Amino acid sequence: MSHQPNEVHKRARIARSILTLAFVALASAFFRAQILRSEEFALQSETNRLRVVPLPGARATIYDRHGEIIAENLPGYSVSILTPKEDSLRSAMRALARVVNLDSAQQERVVRRFRDAPTRPAVIFSDAPFDVVSVLEEHRMDFPGLIIQSAPKRYYPDGPAVAAFVGYVSEISQQDLLKEKFKEAGYKAGQQVGKAGLELQYETRLRGTEGARFVEVDARNRVVREAGVRPDIAPAAPPPLHTNIDLDLQRYAHSYFGDSLQGAMVALDPNTGAVLALYSAPTYDVNKFIGGVSNEYFNSLRADKRNPLYNKATQGIYPPASTWKLATAAIGLEKGIVTMDTHMPVPCRGGMQIGNRYYKCWDHDGHGDVSLTQAIAKSCDVYFYQLGLKLGLMDLVAGGVKLGFNQRTGIDLPGEFQSRFPDGKAYFDKKYGPRGWNNNFVASMSIGQGDNAQTPLNMAKFYTALAIDGKASTPRIVDTTIIRTDAITLSPEKLKGLQDALGDVVSRGTAAGAQIKGLTIAGKTGTAQNSDASRDHAWFVGYAPVEQPKIVVAVLLEYGLHGTAAAKVATKMMERYLKAKLTLTSITPDG
Repeated sequence: MSHQPNEVHKRARIARSILTLAFVALASAFFRAQILRSEEFALQSETNRLRVVPLPGARATIYDRHGEIIAENLPGYSVSILTPKEDSLRSAMRALARVVNLDSAQQERVVRRFRDAPTRPAVIFSDAPFDVVSVLEEHRMDFPGLIIQSAPKRYYPDGPAVAAFVGYVSEISQQDLLKEKFKEAGYKAGQQVGKAGLELQYETRLRGTEGARFVEVDARNRVVREAGVRPDIAPAAPPPLHTNIDLDLQRYAHSYFGDSLQGAMVALDPNTGAVLALYSAPTYDVNKFIGGVSNEYFNSLRADKRNPLYNKATQGIYPPASTWKLATAAIGLEKGIVTMDTHMPVPCRGGMQIGNRYYKCWDHDGHGDVSLTQAIAKSCDVYFYQLGLKLGLMDLVAGGVKLGFNQRTGIDLPGEFQSRFPDGKAYFDKKYGPRGWNNNFVASMSIGQGDNAQTPLNMAKFYTALAIDGKASTPRIVDTTIIRTDAITLSPEKLKGLQDALGDVVSRGTAAGAQIKGLTIAGKTGTAQNSDASRDHAWFVGYAPVEQPKIVVAVLLEYGLHGTAAAKVATKMMERYLKAKLTLTSITPDG
Protein backbone atom coordinates (compact mmCIF):
# COMPACT_ATOMS: atom_id res chain seq x y z
CA MET A 1 0.00 0.00 0.00
CA SER A 2 1.46 3.29 -1.10
CA HIS A 3 1.24 6.48 0.84
CA GLN A 4 0.84 9.87 -0.62
CA PRO A 5 3.64 12.26 0.45
CA ASN A 6 1.12 14.84 1.61
CA GLU A 7 -0.64 12.25 3.74
CA VAL A 8 2.62 11.20 5.33
CA HIS A 9 3.55 14.78 6.13
CA LYS A 10 0.10 15.38 7.58
CA ARG A 11 0.37 12.39 9.85
CA ALA A 12 3.85 13.39 10.88
CA ARG A 13 2.64 16.85 11.81
CA ILE A 14 -0.17 15.35 13.92
CA ALA A 15 2.28 13.02 15.64
CA ARG A 16 4.67 15.89 16.36
CA SER A 17 1.79 17.96 17.77
CA ILE A 18 0.70 15.11 20.04
CA LEU A 19 4.25 14.53 21.25
CA THR A 20 4.75 18.25 21.79
CA LEU A 21 1.56 18.50 23.82
CA ALA A 22 2.57 15.43 25.81
CA PHE A 23 6.01 16.86 26.58
CA VAL A 24 4.44 20.25 27.48
CA ALA A 25 2.00 18.47 29.82
CA LEU A 26 4.80 16.47 31.41
CA ALA A 27 6.97 19.55 31.76
CA SER A 28 4.07 21.45 33.31
CA ALA A 29 3.47 18.61 35.74
CA PHE A 30 7.13 18.48 36.67
CA PHE A 31 7.22 22.27 37.08
CA ARG A 32 4.11 22.18 39.24
CA ALA A 33 5.45 19.35 41.39
CA GLN A 34 9.07 20.51 41.63
CA ILE A 35 8.59 24.27 41.77
CA LEU A 36 5.07 25.40 42.54
CA ARG A 37 4.09 22.66 45.03
CA SER A 38 7.50 21.50 46.15
CA GLU A 39 6.95 22.51 49.78
CA GLU A 40 3.56 20.81 49.90
CA PHE A 41 4.86 17.52 48.54
CA ALA A 42 7.97 17.71 50.68
CA LEU A 43 5.77 18.14 53.72
CA GLN A 44 3.59 15.23 52.63
CA SER A 45 6.67 13.12 52.21
CA GLU A 46 7.94 14.18 55.62
CA THR A 47 4.54 13.40 57.13
CA ASN A 48 4.63 9.93 55.67
CA ARG A 49 8.16 9.41 56.94
CA LEU A 50 7.98 11.20 60.30
CA ARG A 51 5.63 10.86 63.24
CA VAL A 52 5.12 13.48 65.94
CA VAL A 53 5.59 12.22 69.49
CA PRO A 54 4.08 14.70 72.00
CA LEU A 55 6.28 15.84 74.86
CA PRO A 56 4.06 16.63 77.87
CA GLY A 57 4.57 20.05 79.39
CA ALA A 58 5.14 20.20 83.13
CA ARG A 59 2.33 21.74 85.16
CA ALA A 60 2.97 24.87 87.19
CA THR A 61 4.40 24.41 90.66
CA ILE A 62 2.00 25.39 93.46
CA TYR A 63 3.43 27.20 96.49
CA ASP A 64 2.08 28.20 99.88
CA ARG A 65 2.25 31.78 101.22
CA HIS A 66 5.84 31.27 102.42
CA GLY A 67 7.19 29.67 99.23
CA GLU A 68 6.94 26.05 100.35
CA ILE A 69 5.95 23.53 97.70
CA ILE A 70 2.39 22.18 97.70
CA ALA A 71 2.52 20.55 94.23
CA GLU A 72 5.50 19.91 91.96
CA ASN A 73 6.68 17.71 89.10
CA LEU A 74 9.04 14.75 89.34
CA PRO A 75 10.68 12.81 86.50
CA GLY A 76 8.54 9.93 85.31
CA TYR A 77 8.03 7.70 82.29
CA SER A 78 5.29 7.36 79.73
CA VAL A 79 4.83 4.46 77.33
CA SER A 80 2.93 4.82 74.06
CA ILE A 81 2.74 3.03 70.74
CA LEU A 82 2.57 4.07 67.10
CA THR A 83 0.28 1.97 64.99
CA PRO A 84 -1.46 2.49 61.62
CA LYS A 85 -4.85 0.97 62.48
CA GLU A 86 -6.93 -0.46 65.28
CA ASP A 87 -6.39 -4.12 64.35
CA SER A 88 -2.64 -3.82 64.60
CA LEU A 89 -3.01 -1.93 67.90
CA ARG A 90 -5.09 -4.72 69.40
CA SER A 91 -2.54 -7.24 68.21
CA ALA A 92 0.24 -5.24 69.84
CA MET A 93 -1.77 -5.00 73.07
CA ARG A 94 -2.18 -8.75 73.22
CA ALA A 95 1.54 -9.21 72.71
CA LEU A 96 2.38 -6.60 75.36
CA ALA A 97 0.04 -8.30 77.85
CA ARG A 98 2.32 -11.33 77.73
CA VAL A 99 5.23 -9.19 78.88
CA VAL A 100 3.70 -6.73 81.39
CA ASN A 101 0.49 -6.54 83.38
CA LEU A 102 -2.05 -5.13 80.94
CA ASP A 103 -5.58 -6.35 81.55
CA SER A 104 -8.47 -6.18 79.09
CA ALA A 105 -9.91 -2.98 80.61
CA GLN A 106 -6.57 -1.22 80.21
CA GLN A 107 -6.28 -2.45 76.64
CA GLU A 108 -9.71 -1.04 75.80
CA ARG A 109 -8.70 2.33 77.24
CA VAL A 110 -5.65 2.36 74.95
CA VAL A 111 -7.90 1.58 71.96
CA ARG A 112 -10.26 4.42 72.90
CA ARG A 113 -7.34 6.82 73.05
CA PHE A 114 -6.31 5.71 69.56
CA ARG A 115 -9.86 6.29 68.25
CA ASP A 116 -9.97 9.78 69.77
CA ALA A 117 -6.59 10.77 68.32
CA PRO A 118 -5.48 8.30 65.58
CA THR A 119 -2.59 10.52 64.43
CA ARG A 120 -0.96 10.54 67.87
CA PRO A 121 0.82 7.69 69.61
CA ALA A 122 -1.70 5.79 71.76
CA VAL A 123 -0.75 6.16 75.42
CA ILE A 124 -0.39 2.82 77.21
CA PHE A 125 1.03 4.01 80.55
CA SER A 126 1.02 7.72 81.37
CA ASP A 127 2.96 7.02 84.57
CA ALA A 128 4.89 3.81 84.04
CA PRO A 129 6.71 2.28 87.03
CA PHE A 130 10.43 1.82 86.56
CA ASP A 131 10.21 -1.99 86.64
CA VAL A 132 7.69 -1.90 83.77
CA VAL A 133 9.95 0.42 81.78
CA SER A 134 12.91 -1.91 82.38
CA VAL A 135 11.01 -4.96 81.11
CA LEU A 136 9.77 -3.13 78.03
CA GLU A 137 13.27 -1.87 77.22
CA GLU A 138 14.46 -5.47 77.24
CA HIS A 139 11.75 -6.37 74.70
CA ARG A 140 12.04 -3.19 72.63
CA MET A 141 12.91 -5.14 69.45
CA ASP A 142 9.67 -7.12 69.77
CA PHE A 143 7.59 -3.94 69.59
CA PRO A 144 8.87 -1.65 66.79
CA GLY A 145 6.18 1.01 67.35
CA LEU A 146 6.82 1.30 71.10
CA ILE A 147 7.88 4.72 72.43
CA ILE A 148 9.28 5.08 75.95
CA GLN A 149 10.13 8.58 77.09
CA SER A 150 10.51 10.70 80.19
CA ALA A 151 7.44 12.66 81.26
CA PRO A 152 6.79 14.97 84.23
CA LYS A 153 4.84 13.29 87.01
CA ARG A 154 2.70 15.35 89.40
CA TYR A 155 3.67 14.98 93.03
CA TYR A 156 2.32 16.39 96.29
CA PRO A 157 4.97 16.27 99.07
CA ASP A 158 2.23 16.53 101.72
CA GLY A 159 -0.40 14.54 99.81
CA PRO A 160 -2.83 13.53 102.59
CA ALA A 161 -2.45 16.88 104.39
CA VAL A 162 -3.46 18.99 101.37
CA ALA A 163 -6.02 16.70 99.71
CA ALA A 164 -9.01 18.83 100.76
CA PHE A 165 -8.00 21.78 98.60
CA VAL A 166 -5.25 20.82 96.11
CA GLY A 167 -7.15 18.07 94.26
CA TYR A 168 -5.26 15.89 91.78
CA VAL A 169 -4.70 15.32 88.06
CA SER A 170 -5.67 12.38 85.93
CA GLU A 171 -6.13 11.46 82.29
CA ILE A 172 -8.75 13.53 80.53
CA SER A 173 -11.97 11.56 80.07
CA GLN A 174 -13.93 11.00 76.89
CA GLN A 175 -16.76 13.08 78.34
CA ASP A 176 -14.39 16.00 78.91
CA LEU A 177 -13.00 15.72 75.39
CA LEU A 178 -16.51 16.33 74.06
CA LYS A 179 -16.91 19.57 76.00
CA GLU A 180 -16.40 22.79 74.06
CA LYS A 181 -13.98 24.35 76.55
CA PHE A 182 -11.61 21.40 76.21
CA LYS A 183 -12.03 21.23 72.43
CA GLU A 184 -11.23 24.92 72.07
CA ALA A 185 -8.17 24.57 74.30
CA GLY A 186 -6.86 21.73 72.12
CA TYR A 187 -6.90 18.89 74.63
CA LYS A 188 -6.15 15.43 73.26
CA ALA A 189 -6.73 11.89 74.47
CA GLY A 190 -4.10 10.69 76.92
CA GLN A 191 -3.30 14.14 78.30
CA GLN A 192 -3.49 14.97 82.01
CA VAL A 193 -6.06 17.40 83.39
CA GLY A 194 -7.07 18.70 86.81
CA LYS A 195 -9.86 16.63 88.35
CA ALA A 196 -10.54 18.33 91.69
CA GLY A 197 -9.48 21.19 93.95
CA LEU A 198 -7.02 23.81 92.76
CA GLU A 199 -5.87 21.51 89.97
CA LEU A 200 -9.34 21.76 88.45
CA GLN A 201 -10.17 25.35 89.46
CA TYR A 202 -6.98 26.76 87.93
CA GLU A 203 -6.48 24.21 85.13
CA THR A 204 -5.84 26.84 82.44
CA ARG A 205 -3.15 28.50 84.59
CA LEU A 206 -1.52 25.25 85.68
CA ARG A 207 -1.47 23.43 82.35
CA GLY A 208 1.90 23.18 80.63
CA THR A 209 2.54 23.74 76.91
CA GLU A 210 3.08 20.50 75.01
CA GLY A 211 6.25 20.09 72.96
CA ALA A 212 7.10 17.53 70.30
CA ARG A 213 9.84 15.26 69.09
CA PHE A 214 9.98 13.40 65.79
CA VAL A 215 10.68 9.78 64.95
CA GLU A 216 11.19 8.19 61.56
CA VAL A 217 8.91 5.30 60.60
CA ASP A 218 8.70 2.87 57.71
CA ALA A 219 5.67 2.13 55.54
CA ARG A 220 4.31 -0.18 58.25
CA ASN A 221 4.55 2.56 60.88
CA ARG A 222 7.46 0.89 62.66
CA VAL A 223 9.99 3.21 64.29
CA VAL A 224 13.28 2.96 62.42
CA ARG A 225 15.09 6.01 63.83
CA GLU A 226 14.48 8.22 66.87
CA ALA A 227 17.53 10.44 67.35
CA GLY A 228 18.40 13.39 65.13
CA VAL A 229 15.45 13.10 62.76
CA ARG A 230 14.39 16.71 63.25
CA PRO A 231 14.95 19.29 66.03
CA ASP A 232 12.62 18.85 69.00
CA ILE A 233 10.07 21.45 70.03
CA ALA A 234 10.65 21.88 73.76
CA PRO A 235 7.67 21.77 76.14
CA ALA A 236 7.18 24.64 78.58
CA ALA A 237 5.84 25.02 82.11
CA PRO A 238 3.73 28.05 83.08
CA PRO A 239 4.64 30.43 85.92
CA PRO A 240 4.12 29.07 89.45
CA LEU A 241 0.83 29.44 91.29
CA HIS A 242 1.09 31.09 94.70
CA THR A 243 -1.59 30.45 97.31
CA ASN A 244 -2.64 31.94 100.64
CA ILE A 245 -2.24 28.58 102.36
CA ASP A 246 0.02 28.35 105.41
CA LEU A 247 1.52 24.90 104.88
CA ASP A 248 2.84 24.70 108.44
CA LEU A 249 -0.68 25.17 109.83
CA GLN A 250 -2.08 22.72 107.27
CA ARG A 251 0.43 20.08 108.34
CA TYR A 252 -0.33 20.78 111.98
CA ALA A 253 -4.04 20.22 111.38
CA HIS A 254 -3.24 16.92 109.66
CA SER A 255 -1.11 15.72 112.55
CA TYR A 256 -3.59 16.95 115.17
CA PHE A 257 -6.63 15.26 113.63
CA GLY A 258 -4.64 12.09 112.97
CA ASP A 259 -6.71 8.93 112.61
CA SER A 260 -8.89 9.54 115.65
CA LEU A 261 -10.73 12.80 114.88
CA GLN A 262 -13.33 13.08 112.16
CA GLY A 263 -14.60 16.37 110.76
CA ALA A 264 -13.25 19.60 109.29
CA MET A 265 -11.17 22.67 110.06
CA VAL A 266 -11.09 26.01 108.24
CA ALA A 267 -8.77 28.91 109.05
CA LEU A 268 -9.21 32.35 107.46
CA ASP A 269 -7.56 35.73 107.72
CA PRO A 270 -10.60 37.86 108.65
CA ASN A 271 -9.04 41.01 107.19
CA THR A 272 -8.60 39.62 103.67
CA GLY A 273 -10.47 36.32 103.43
CA ALA A 274 -7.20 34.49 102.71
CA VAL A 275 -7.63 30.76 103.38
CA LEU A 276 -4.80 29.85 105.72
CA ALA A 277 -5.78 26.19 106.05
CA LEU A 278 -8.63 23.95 104.96
CA TYR A 279 -8.73 20.37 106.17
CA SER A 280 -11.15 17.45 106.05
CA ALA A 281 -10.76 14.27 108.11
CA PRO A 282 -10.27 11.49 107.43
CA THR A 283 -8.23 12.31 104.39
CA TYR A 284 -6.62 10.33 101.56
CA ASP A 285 -3.38 10.40 99.61
CA VAL A 286 -3.86 12.32 96.35
CA ASN A 287 -0.57 10.92 95.06
CA LYS A 288 -2.27 7.55 94.64
CA PHE A 289 -4.62 9.09 92.06
CA ILE A 290 -1.78 10.16 89.76
CA GLY A 291 -1.57 7.95 86.68
CA GLY A 292 -4.87 6.27 87.58
CA VAL A 293 -6.00 5.19 91.02
CA SER A 294 -6.07 1.46 91.70
CA ASN A 295 -9.46 -0.17 92.14
CA GLU A 296 -8.36 -1.60 95.46
CA TYR A 297 -7.47 1.81 96.94
CA PHE A 298 -10.50 3.60 95.49
CA ASN A 299 -12.91 0.93 96.71
CA SER A 300 -11.39 1.11 100.19
CA LEU A 301 -12.09 4.85 100.26
CA ARG A 302 -15.64 4.37 99.07
CA ALA A 303 -16.28 1.64 101.62
CA ASP A 304 -14.98 3.74 104.51
CA LYS A 305 -18.05 4.86 106.51
CA ARG A 306 -16.17 8.00 107.61
CA ASN A 307 -16.42 9.28 103.99
CA PRO A 308 -12.83 10.38 103.28
CA LEU A 309 -13.75 11.40 99.70
CA TYR A 310 -16.33 13.85 101.06
CA ASN A 311 -14.85 17.31 101.68
CA LYS A 312 -16.42 18.13 105.02
CA ALA A 313 -15.06 21.69 105.03
CA THR A 314 -16.82 22.83 101.85
CA GLN A 315 -19.45 20.12 101.31
CA GLY A 316 -20.32 18.94 104.82
CA ILE A 317 -23.66 20.45 105.88
CA TYR A 318 -24.42 20.33 109.61
CA PRO A 319 -26.78 22.12 112.02
CA PRO A 320 -24.61 25.03 113.24
CA ALA A 321 -26.06 24.71 116.76
CA SER A 322 -25.06 27.40 119.24
CA THR A 323 -22.46 28.96 116.93
CA TRP A 324 -25.54 30.36 115.14
CA LYS A 325 -26.83 32.09 118.29
CA LEU A 326 -24.62 35.03 117.36
CA ALA A 327 -26.73 35.44 114.22
CA THR A 328 -29.93 35.39 116.29
CA ALA A 329 -28.38 37.95 118.63
CA ALA A 330 -27.23 40.18 115.76
CA ILE A 331 -30.70 40.10 114.17
CA GLY A 332 -32.31 40.97 117.51
CA LEU A 333 -29.89 43.86 118.08
CA GLU A 334 -30.44 45.20 114.57
CA LYS A 335 -34.23 45.07 115.02
CA GLY A 336 -33.93 46.90 118.34
CA ILE A 337 -35.68 44.08 120.19
CA VAL A 338 -32.81 43.61 122.66
CA THR A 339 -29.63 45.21 123.95
CA MET A 340 -26.69 43.36 125.42
CA ASP A 341 -28.20 43.98 128.88
CA THR A 342 -31.72 42.76 128.08
CA HIS A 343 -33.21 39.99 130.26
CA MET A 344 -36.00 37.70 129.09
CA PRO A 345 -39.36 37.29 130.88
CA VAL A 346 -38.80 33.61 131.68
CA PRO A 347 -35.59 32.76 133.61
CA CYS A 348 -33.79 29.59 132.60
CA ARG A 349 -34.76 26.69 134.83
CA GLY A 350 -33.44 24.04 132.52
CA GLY A 351 -36.12 24.46 129.85
CA MET A 352 -39.42 26.09 128.93
CA GLN A 353 -42.83 25.20 127.52
CA ILE A 354 -43.57 26.37 123.96
CA GLY A 355 -47.03 25.38 122.74
CA ASN A 356 -47.55 21.72 123.39
CA ARG A 357 -43.87 20.91 123.70
CA TYR A 358 -41.27 21.36 126.42
CA TYR A 359 -37.90 22.62 125.09
CA LYS A 360 -34.87 21.82 127.22
CA CYS A 361 -31.75 23.86 127.79
CA TRP A 362 -28.44 22.04 127.41
CA ASP A 363 -27.82 22.75 131.12
CA HIS A 364 -30.58 20.88 132.92
CA ASP A 365 -29.93 22.89 136.11
CA GLY A 366 -30.63 26.11 134.24
CA HIS A 367 -28.81 29.43 133.99
CA GLY A 368 -31.28 31.59 135.88
CA ASP A 369 -32.06 35.18 134.92
CA VAL A 370 -29.36 36.23 132.42
CA SER A 371 -28.68 39.13 130.06
CA LEU A 372 -27.87 38.69 126.37
CA THR A 373 -24.14 38.97 127.17
CA GLN A 374 -24.42 36.25 129.80
CA ALA A 375 -26.67 34.12 127.57
CA ILE A 376 -23.99 34.09 124.87
CA ALA A 377 -21.20 33.26 127.33
CA LYS A 378 -23.22 30.45 128.95
CA SER A 379 -24.97 29.45 125.68
CA CYS A 380 -28.40 29.55 127.35
CA ASP A 381 -30.96 27.92 125.06
CA VAL A 382 -33.98 29.21 126.99
CA TYR A 383 -32.87 32.81 126.47
CA PHE A 384 -32.54 32.31 122.72
CA TYR A 385 -35.86 30.48 122.45
CA GLN A 386 -37.51 33.64 123.76
CA LEU A 387 -35.42 35.95 121.58
CA GLY A 388 -36.44 33.91 118.56
CA LEU A 389 -40.11 34.13 119.52
CA LYS A 390 -39.82 37.89 119.93
CA LEU A 391 -38.35 38.13 116.42
CA GLY A 392 -40.79 35.73 114.80
CA LEU A 393 -39.99 33.15 112.17
CA MET A 394 -40.06 35.45 109.15
CA ASP A 395 -37.76 38.08 110.67
CA LEU A 396 -35.40 35.34 111.81
CA VAL A 397 -35.34 33.85 108.31
CA ALA A 398 -34.97 37.23 106.59
CA GLY A 399 -32.10 38.11 108.92
CA GLY A 400 -30.37 34.81 108.17
CA VAL A 401 -30.73 35.36 104.42
CA LYS A 402 -29.25 38.85 104.77
CA LEU A 403 -26.29 37.36 106.62
CA GLY A 404 -25.67 34.94 103.74
CA PHE A 405 -26.68 31.66 105.35
CA ASN A 406 -28.54 30.49 102.25
CA GLN A 407 -25.58 31.03 99.91
CA ARG A 408 -22.22 29.57 99.01
CA THR A 409 -19.21 31.48 100.28
CA GLY A 410 -17.73 32.02 96.81
CA ILE A 411 -14.41 30.33 97.59
CA ASP A 412 -12.19 29.67 94.58
CA LEU A 413 -12.65 25.89 94.77
CA PRO A 414 -14.98 23.74 92.68
CA GLY A 415 -17.75 21.67 94.23
CA GLU A 416 -18.69 23.88 97.18
CA PHE A 417 -22.14 22.93 98.50
CA GLN A 418 -24.77 25.53 99.20
CA SER A 419 -25.80 25.71 102.83
CA ARG A 420 -29.38 24.75 103.61
CA PHE A 421 -31.48 27.63 104.91
CA PRO A 422 -35.10 28.70 104.17
CA ASP A 423 -35.58 31.76 102.01
CA GLY A 424 -39.03 32.78 103.23
CA LYS A 425 -42.60 31.76 104.04
CA ALA A 426 -42.99 29.86 100.76
CA TYR A 427 -40.29 27.43 101.89
CA PHE A 428 -42.26 26.38 104.97
CA ASP A 429 -45.60 26.32 103.13
CA LYS A 430 -44.15 24.02 100.48
CA LYS A 431 -42.38 21.71 102.93
CA TYR A 432 -44.92 21.57 105.77
CA GLY A 433 -48.13 23.00 104.33
CA PRO A 434 -49.70 26.41 105.16
CA ARG A 435 -50.85 25.16 108.56
CA GLY A 436 -47.98 22.82 109.25
CA TRP A 437 -45.48 25.21 110.82
CA ASN A 438 -45.59 27.16 114.09
CA ASN A 439 -43.49 28.56 116.92
CA ASN A 440 -41.75 25.22 117.36
CA PHE A 441 -39.82 26.00 114.20
CA VAL A 442 -38.78 29.38 115.63
CA ALA A 443 -37.43 27.75 118.78
CA SER A 444 -35.31 25.28 116.82
CA MET A 445 -33.94 27.82 114.35
CA SER A 446 -33.07 30.36 117.04
CA ILE A 447 -30.46 27.96 118.48
CA GLY A 448 -29.10 26.74 115.13
CA GLN A 449 -31.17 23.59 114.68
CA GLY A 450 -34.18 22.69 112.53
CA ASP A 451 -34.21 23.92 108.92
CA ASN A 452 -30.70 25.30 109.15
CA ALA A 453 -27.55 23.45 108.09
CA GLN A 454 -24.24 25.13 107.30
CA THR A 455 -20.80 24.22 106.03
CA PRO A 456 -17.83 24.89 108.33
CA LEU A 457 -16.56 27.27 105.63
CA ASN A 458 -19.75 29.34 105.71
CA MET A 459 -19.63 29.60 109.49
CA ALA A 460 -16.01 30.73 109.30
CA LYS A 461 -17.01 33.43 106.81
CA PHE A 462 -19.76 34.68 109.14
CA TYR A 463 -17.28 34.99 112.00
CA THR A 464 -14.94 37.11 109.88
CA ALA A 465 -17.71 39.71 110.05
CA LEU A 466 -18.00 39.33 113.83
CA ALA A 467 -14.24 39.58 114.29
CA ILE A 468 -13.62 42.90 112.52
CA ASP A 469 -16.26 45.41 111.53
CA GLY A 470 -19.37 43.51 110.45
CA LYS A 471 -18.12 42.97 106.89
CA ALA A 472 -17.75 39.32 105.82
CA SER A 473 -14.61 38.38 103.88
CA THR A 474 -14.99 36.06 100.88
CA PRO A 475 -12.60 33.08 101.30
CA ARG A 476 -9.82 32.97 98.70
CA ILE A 477 -7.10 30.34 98.30
CA VAL A 478 -5.27 31.87 95.35
CA ASP A 479 -6.96 35.07 94.27
CA THR A 480 -5.56 38.07 96.15
CA THR A 481 -8.62 40.21 95.43
CA ILE A 482 -10.12 41.23 98.78
CA ILE A 483 -13.91 40.98 98.74
CA ARG A 484 -15.61 42.20 101.92
CA THR A 485 -19.39 42.59 101.91
CA ASP A 486 -21.81 44.09 104.41
CA ALA A 487 -23.21 41.38 106.68
CA ILE A 488 -23.77 42.55 110.27
CA THR A 489 -25.10 46.11 110.05
CA LEU A 490 -24.79 47.16 113.68
CA SER A 491 -23.35 50.24 115.28
CA PRO A 492 -19.76 49.88 116.49
CA GLU A 493 -21.02 49.86 120.09
CA LYS A 494 -23.46 46.99 119.52
CA LEU A 495 -20.92 45.00 117.52
CA LYS A 496 -18.39 45.53 120.31
CA GLY A 497 -20.95 44.12 122.73
CA LEU A 498 -21.15 40.89 120.70
CA GLN A 499 -17.36 40.70 120.50
CA ASP A 500 -17.00 41.14 124.24
CA ALA A 501 -19.58 38.39 124.82
CA LEU A 502 -17.62 36.07 122.52
CA GLY A 503 -14.52 36.83 124.58
CA ASP A 504 -16.44 35.84 127.72
CA VAL A 505 -17.26 32.46 126.15
CA VAL A 506 -13.57 31.55 126.21
CA SER A 507 -12.49 33.43 129.31
CA ARG A 508 -15.25 32.15 131.62
CA GLY A 509 -17.98 30.52 129.56
CA THR A 510 -18.54 27.21 127.75
CA ALA A 511 -15.06 27.23 126.13
CA ALA A 512 -13.11 28.18 129.26
CA GLY A 513 -11.33 24.82 129.20
CA ALA A 514 -9.77 25.70 125.84
CA GLN A 515 -7.90 28.82 126.92
CA ILE A 516 -4.33 29.30 125.68
CA LYS A 517 -1.93 31.06 128.03
CA GLY A 518 -0.82 34.41 126.66
CA LEU A 519 -3.45 34.46 123.90
CA THR A 520 -6.80 36.27 123.98
CA ILE A 521 -9.46 34.30 122.11
CA ALA A 522 -13.12 34.92 121.30
CA GLY A 523 -15.53 32.36 119.91
CA LYS A 524 -18.58 30.20 120.38
CA THR A 525 -19.08 26.52 121.06
CA GLY A 526 -21.93 24.48 119.65
CA THR A 527 -23.35 21.01 120.16
CA ALA A 528 -25.38 19.93 117.14
CA GLN A 529 -28.03 17.24 117.28
CA ASN A 530 -27.29 14.47 114.82
CA SER A 531 -29.96 13.40 112.36
CA ASP A 532 -29.15 9.72 112.84
CA ALA A 533 -29.78 10.05 116.60
CA SER A 534 -26.22 9.01 117.46
CA ARG A 535 -23.63 11.16 119.22
CA ASP A 536 -23.86 14.93 118.74
CA HIS A 537 -21.47 16.90 116.55
CA ALA A 538 -19.14 19.42 118.21
CA TRP A 539 -18.61 22.97 116.90
CA PHE A 540 -16.38 25.88 117.68
CA VAL A 541 -15.92 29.04 115.63
CA GLY A 542 -13.77 31.88 116.91
CA TYR A 543 -10.90 34.27 116.33
CA ALA A 544 -7.70 35.57 117.90
CA PRO A 545 -6.21 37.71 119.16
CA VAL A 546 -9.25 39.58 120.41
CA GLU A 547 -7.57 43.00 120.22
CA GLN A 548 -6.50 42.70 116.57
CA PRO A 549 -7.89 39.52 114.97
CA LYS A 550 -5.51 37.78 112.56
CA ILE A 551 -7.16 34.37 112.28
CA VAL A 552 -10.66 32.92 112.33
CA VAL A 553 -10.94 29.16 112.90
CA ALA A 554 -14.01 26.95 112.47
CA VAL A 555 -13.82 23.35 113.69
CA LEU A 556 -16.50 20.71 113.29
CA LEU A 557 -15.93 17.34 114.95
CA GLU A 558 -18.36 14.66 113.85
CA TYR A 559 -19.69 12.80 116.91
CA GLY A 560 -17.54 15.07 119.11
CA LEU A 561 -20.34 15.23 121.72
CA HIS A 562 -19.74 18.78 123.01
CA GLY A 563 -18.43 22.05 121.63
CA THR A 564 -15.63 22.17 124.18
CA ALA A 565 -13.90 19.34 122.28
CA ALA A 566 -13.93 21.40 119.08
CA ALA A 567 -12.82 24.51 121.00
CA LYS A 568 -9.66 22.75 122.20
CA VAL A 569 -8.76 21.85 118.60
CA ALA A 570 -9.51 25.34 117.27
CA THR A 571 -7.52 27.21 119.92
CA LYS A 572 -4.50 24.97 119.33
CA MET A 573 -4.70 25.90 115.63
CA MET A 574 -4.80 29.59 116.55
CA GLU A 575 -1.83 29.18 118.87
CA ARG A 576 0.18 27.36 116.20
CA TYR A 577 -0.47 29.98 113.54
CA LEU A 578 0.05 33.06 115.69
CA LYS A 579 3.20 31.81 117.39
CA ALA A 580 4.67 30.74 114.03
CA LYS A 581 3.73 34.13 112.58
CA LEU A 582 5.38 35.89 115.51
CA THR A 583 8.53 33.82 115.00
CA LEU A 584 8.63 34.60 111.28
CA THR A 585 8.22 38.35 111.76
CA SER A 586 10.92 38.40 114.45
CA ILE A 587 13.58 36.87 112.17
CA THR A 588 16.07 39.50 111.02
CA PRO A 589 17.53 39.58 107.49
CA ASP A 590 20.77 38.26 108.97
CA GLY A 591 19.06 35.17 110.28
